[in-house]
Amino acid sequence: MRLSLRHAKRFALILTILVAIVGFVTWQNNCIVISKSSLSSEKIPAAFHNFTIAHLSDLHNKKFGKNQSYLLKKLASASPDIIVVTGDLIDRRKYDPDTAMELITAALEIAPLYFVSGNHEAWSGKYPVIRADLEEAGAYVLDNAQVEIVREGSTILLSGLSDPDFLTSSYLEGTDTSAMEEQLRQWSGSDDFCILLSHRPELFELYSEYGLDLIFAGHAHGGQFRIPFIGGFFAPDQGFFPKYTSGSHSKGGSTMFVSRGLGNSIIPVRILNRPEIVVVTLKADSDEYSSGSLH
Repeated sequence: MRLSLRHAKRFALILTILVAIVGFVTWQNNCIVISKSSLSSEKIPAAFHNFTIAHLSDLHNKKFGKNQSYLLKKLASASPDIIVVTGDLIDRRKYDPDTAMELITAALEIAPLYFVSGNHEAWSGKYPVIRADLEEAGAYVLDNAQVEIVREGSTILLSGLSDPDFLTSSYLEGTDTSAMEEQLRQWSGSDDFCILLSHRPELFELYSEYGLDLIFAGHAHGGQFRIPFIGGFFAPDQGFFPKYTSGSHSKGGSTMFVSRGLGNSIIPVRILNRPEIVVVTLKADSDEYSSGSLH
């Protein structure tokens, strides 16, 4: 009887631990966090003071509630002026465009939406269809394109780079940045505040070389598993203990925000790495905000 009671207690303890682990992992992979920052610069026109940008990346077909209701509620709570999406809406291994377009169609009711491709769009073999669906829904596809955003007669530039994996067929071929460099060269020299959308954070030095003011990127999935006081464990195209997986990074006059993303791909689980919406508010230079500083 004592042995049975001891076994029952041990079983109950093991079961409690397992339930706690499953609950924690479920929460980690489904509870979205909004990361808010502001960026001030003397190049930001006064008309764009408090202009708010919501950044989404790496959905990989993940569902957040029926018809993406949970994700959309979080997105709407940020009251963005525009929404930017930096690739990998779909996953090439489990292609599901309907889930991705549920998000896009509803998000467009919140704010104008701008999209650039990721490596999963590039390698899906279906990008012409994906792009057509996005444009038909009303999204702006900025693969190697630039648009002006105008407010009260003032302008900022929003540019986007097509993912370099349109030039390759697998990770083994590395990254061919030649087309990206040529496009950045064509855009260089503008006096306007310029925002860049690109899937690839590991190319930050390249973006800063061409003087982009603000960059939004994804791809790294936050390093998948985040180690306290160290950061991400692994990211594609960066390897182990990658440099660019989350938060903001500055070099010269350029600042890049990296989204930890929303979904997963090959590795189906995140640890200490909740799905993320990045929200950045622009601040025109004033006594309250120092030029080029983050808050």
